Amino acid sequence: MTQPKTPMADQGADQGVTPDAASALTKAITNRLRQHLEGPPSQAALSAALRDLAKWRAALLDATHCARSGGAVQIAYGPFAGMSYAGAATEGAALARRIGAYEASLHPIIEQIIARDYARIIDIGCAEGYYAVGLARRMPRAEILARDTNPQSQKRCAELAHVNGVAARIKIGGEVDGAFLHRHITPNTVLICDIEGGERTLLDPIQHPKLRDCDILVEVHECWHRGLTAEITQRFATTHHITRIERGLAPEALPDWMAQLGDLDRAIALWEWRVGPTPWLWMTRHG
Repeated sequence: MTQPKTPMADQGADQGVTPDAASALTKAITNRLRQHLEGPPSQAALSAALRDLAKWRAALLDATHCARSGGAVQIAYGPFAGMSYAGAATEGAALARRIGAYEASLHPIIEQIIARDYARIIDIGCAEGYYAVGLARRMPRAEILARDTNPQSQKRCAELAHVNGVAARIKIGGEVDGAFLHRHITPNTVLICDIEGGERTLLDPIQHPKLRDCDILVEVHECWHRGLTAEITQRFATTHHITRIERGLAPEALPDWMAQLGDLDRAIALWEWRVGPTPWLWMTRHG
């Protein structure tokens, strides 16, 4: 791909990043930094400022990556290589998804899910459809039930499914409750769950016995509920084989053009915006 003709104008900035000198985002982040730093010096204020600056830089890198792709971004790495992924993420970092590095430690599990050839995938907390659409492309015989309580996420998931030609096999809806689980879980179902701490209530096999009949991949928001990983592990210990998966990075997913960037930009490109530990549990039924 050709290099952009104008590198970022900031003194000492890395080459190859498109400038956005007067963008609304730059103005908004500048104002937020002023708010963070207007009081007495503190580690909390600097930490908040650093996070906002990193988000600004991530957005700039993402815009550059999209511009280099002519707006038609196609993931080039990982289990969803070949998937079209333009537009915005409805939650978290877009760029890590766009280059295929998102939740890299799950890549072997995603390949296991594909190899197991489930008849039904229930994606709870589907956001813009990264997993729902990616798995629909890789598993043409599977029925995908994508659920999210955010109407914008539902809309974005439908758009991503349409762009990738799998809209007919993805059924999009809102909240999931016990009645939904009872109706839709079968022994040939895998449930993917990322609901920002809501797993504490939903993934209760005593309240919802059908959960014992399916395999489950769940992100546990340990950062908000200390001890929740152990609690959920205990709930399913007698019915499932459980593997804990920690966070991981895939620097090999970085596109070639990022080789010219500094280490900080390359790290930001892989950053997923997490505020603390969010281990995954891969729980497969005994027998």
